[in-house]
Amino acid sequence: MNNNYLFTSESVSPGHPDKLSDQLSDAVLDYVFETDKDARVACEVLTKGKKDSAGSIVVAGEITCSNPLDFDQKLRDVICDIGYKSNELGFNGKECDIVKLINQQSPDIKMGVDRKDKKSQGAGDQGLMFGYASNETDVLMPAPIYYSHRLVEKQAHLLKDAKVNWLRPDAKSQVTFVYENGKPVSVDTIVLSTQHDETVNLNQIKEFVIDEIIKPTIPEQYHTNNTKIFVNPTGNFIDG
Repeated sequence: MNNNYLFTSESVSPGHPDKLSDQLSDAVLDYVFETDKDARVACEVLTKGKKDSAGSIVVAGEITCSNPLDFDQKLRDVICDIGYKSNELGFNGKECDIVKLINQQSPDIKMGVDRKDKKSQGAGDQGLMFGYASNETDVLMPAPIYYSHRLVEKQAHLLKDAKVNWLRPDAKSQVTFVYENGKPVSVDTIVLSTQHDETVNLNQIKEFVIDEIIKPTIPEQYHTNNTKIFVNPTGNFIDG
């Protein structure tokens, strides 16, 4: 087996549509179980934005809960906290439409879950998962995904701190590590694309991202003369 190889992982910022939908799903789940610990939730969230529009959210699925599903404000708070709070950004937590397409859990599934005897408790779904711990980082995650996460985390912090006025919520990172003898020894490629407004040029974006995000996040020991860095490689990223 060849123990010398490249390994790539990517991560997305809180303002990326996939991650935004995940956080809204979490907010629904938290709200429901805060009000009813015996609730059942099988719910999906879809988000759609458009420039100069407040955007829309669709919450759809099956929720069985003893209390009203009045979680609209929770969703709006999450969106605004991420940074989407004006129509100019293509999404606005204060004004976006929220559509709920929700009914209670299917009675057929409910039969398999509701058991008075907890030892014979059933489940409404099933799944297969796998994972592993790695000593490549202090948090026991593989280096490529760990540093991909840290890059977009840093971008999100700079956005909240208003370090510059042109940064916007949507971003994605990708990090490729060089492995020798099964261990990460250097970074081959770093990609970071961040949404921005129209007032800033690509050179300014590159300088800021490299100096304020990449250099403080990726340890110097992993940089080599062959490390490639791509910042917003397609050019403009105004519409997230």
